[in-house]
Amino acid sequence: MQRKKSLLLILKSIALSIVISMMFISPLKVTASEQASGEGESFNPGTLIMHHIQDDYIWHFWDGHYGTLYLPVILYSDDRGLEVFSSSNFYNEDHELVPYNGYEIDHGKIHRVDSEVKVWDFSITKNVAFLFLTMAVMLIVFISVARGYKKRPGKSPKGIQSLFEPIIIFIRDEIVKKGIGEKKYEKYLPYMLTLFFFIWFGNLLGLLPGAANLTGNIAVTMTLAVGTFLLTNFSGNKHYWNHIFNTPGVPYPIRYTVIIVVEFLGIFTKPISLMIRLFVAITAGHIVILSIIGLTFIFQSAAVGIGATILTIFINLIELLVATIQAYVFTLFSSMYIGMAVEEHDDH
Repeated sequence: MQRKKSLLLILKSIALSIVISMMFISPLKVTASEQASGEGESFNPGTLIMHHIQDDYIWHFWDGHYGTLYLPVILYSDDRGLEVFSSSNFYNEDHELVPYNGYEIDHGKIHRVDSEVKVWDFSITKNVAFLFLTMAVMLIVFISVARGYKKRPGKSPKGIQSLFEPIIIFIRDEIVKKGIGEKKYEKYLPYMLTLFFFIWFGNLLGLLPGAANLTGNIAVTMTLAVGTFLLTNFSGNKHYWNHIFNTPGVPYPIRYTVIIVVEFLGIFTKPISLMIRLFVAITAGHIVILSIIGLTFIFQSAAVGIGATILTIFINLIELLVATIQAYVFTLFSSMYIGMAVEEHDDH
């Protein structure tokens, strides 16, 4: 009986994965057919891939007018002041880009058509909208978890609370407490929990069909890395700064020439490595999946399409693991960097 249930669960998972993969392929198929609609024009997988991993002023889900969410464009310039309008004005009936009110979208950015006036762009792009969506999901989940603790104080977790409590305890005990130290970890625990779940939720939601490449956007990963950079260096004690500018145990000529330069550069290379690692890992995963799906449109073969779908399912499962690992690694290294900054000599 138990084997039958396990087999049924596996079959359901496979069926769900196939449905998700086909949903993923559907918007790509639309873009591919639009791209190759011109006579004699061949399918370009590079253009297709970049279209789906870069930011945009629209959020495209499926074919047709109602399958596209046109996001608000918010611009400011010295001569015109603040302007707010829908991004739908930049598209005609054939969904081709056209100028509007003296503005045009060129290489994913809005510019003036016949003017060199600086335009400040505060638009709600696809990644920004997805950022708000990720924040909303986090608020819904953790407000629900908090209510569970208030309604059932001192009792065993139940429902969604039982899912997230082990993860929170693991982050606290195995990452933050070990990385920063038992005496000082509580001060930084809220930041570390927020960091982990934001990256984790962003990674997982980014794997859904039609989702944005939020954590694969280097501006987002840079902001997260800068947060860790500021918290690390503003928390640094005298031992931390003394180790950087007066490294003990090293001869003076080398200490104040080579070592001090290396240590000072290390202040900046640590957050840069955090930024690039997350950006590359997530973006590479999207590119691999889109490249495999693109083989279907290149060869235009049912056999290749079936093989690409199966391989896409396999890669998607790996990406679920990568999404969790990257959130773990970012939080782990952030804890270690802060731990080194606040560490006292008595803590060794």
